Amino acid sequence: MSYVERNKEDLLSRLKKIEGQIRGIQKMIEEDRYCVDILLQISATRAALQKVALSLLRSHTRGCVARAIRQNRGDEVIDELMQVLDQFTR
Repeated sequence: MSYVERNKEDLLSRLKKIEGQIRGIQKMIEEDRYCVDILLQISATRAALQKVALSLLRSHTRGCVARAIRQNRGDEVIDELMQVLDQFTR
């Protein structure tokens, strides 16, 4: 069973909270709230999304990547991981 399968409810719960944060930001903009307050909410939302992504990345590395290395497909999967990390850090 994969990490996503084992932690689906937790991941979905986090994403639903993030979705709520996004809706809150939209409402703040509609209500012409103070820019700094909006920026702080955006920062908090990005941090929450980053935590979800890091959790998935950690799981992928320890599960999928480790398994591929044991199956002598290390170069292929490490190249893929490096591409993901490049995208992730942009």
